[in-house]
Amino acid sequence: MKRLLAALAVLFVAQAQAQYPTKPVKIVVPFPAGSATDLVARVVGLELQSSLGQPFIIENKPGAQGSIASDQVAKGAADGYTLLLPANTHAAVPSLYKKVPYDAVKDFAPIARISTTSLVLMVRTDYPPKNLQEFMAYAKANSGKLSAGYGSSSSQTSVSQLKKMAGIDVAEIPYKGIPLAVNDVLGKTLDFTFVDLGNALAQAKGGKLRGLAVTEKERNPLAPDWPPMATVLPGYDISAWFVLLAPAATPPDVIQKLSAATMAALAKPEMREKLAAIGMVPAPLKPAETGAFIQAQVVHWARLIKEAGIQPE
Repeated sequence: MKRLLAALAVLFVAQAQAQYPTKPVKIVVPFPAGSATDLVARVVGLELQSSLGQPFIIENKPGAQGSIASDQVAKGAADGYTLLLPANTHAAVPSLYKKVPYDAVKDFAPIARISTTSLVLMVRTDYPPKNLQEFMAYAKANSGKLSAGYGSSSSQTSVSQLKKMAGIDVAEIPYKGIPLAVNDVLGKTLDFTFVDLGNALAQAKGGKLRGLAVTEKERNPLAPDWPPMATVLPGYDISAWFVLLAPAATPPDVIQKLSAATMAALAKPEMREKLAAIGMVPAPLKPAETGAFIQAQVVHWARLIKEAGIQPE
């Protein structure tokens, strides 16, 4: 009887996995609504909802550079109904904090890499510097008097790298998300911040903020008028990426189903247009490739953070 019950249980689980999903799926986003990560999650969530036939609900859980959300998902049910969509901060957290309650690699099952983007150095339109060269001269002339906000590992490292490579002193103010830093730049509480490309394009179009440079070493095709920071600080190169993850013990067939649906979505021309509209370049990778990519990025961000002189908290 016990063997029969065990066999029936295995059969029931297998059938449930094959029919996945049979109820709404939650995507936990480690940053607030309106952030680049949130926008990517909403675009991807709608596509998965359409192809898999169940609602994909976005839950924003910002704080501690994304580690609060990551810890929640790592310790959650590994059934495919709670996913995590983090940015490259996921790989940076192990070097930003002395103690992290989860392993950024071992505690997650990679589903897919989705996209990449750049950040943009932004100031108010009424700020004295009108271009990157003028900004660098102004920052050096006012070293110790300027302030910058950051709301992610990318923006934090962007500020720290600027300070170190340019040899200037800038007060660094942490926020739970980049949109909050943008608000304080607009309110003249901050001098500048680094904004994800999608939000930067929207702010520039709105006419209240001016983009001065992108953080990637090459010009971004979505914003060709903004020069790279590397044109005045050779070697400056910071980019952001976005992945979809599940708890480590999630059944492989569920991971494959989610991955296949994500890959199919990213192959659609209309999906690429939606991502471009929020400043994203599609960069699809399958589960094994995504896992190897994240492992390499943990090492990469450890080096970047060390070079920037950021001390773990």
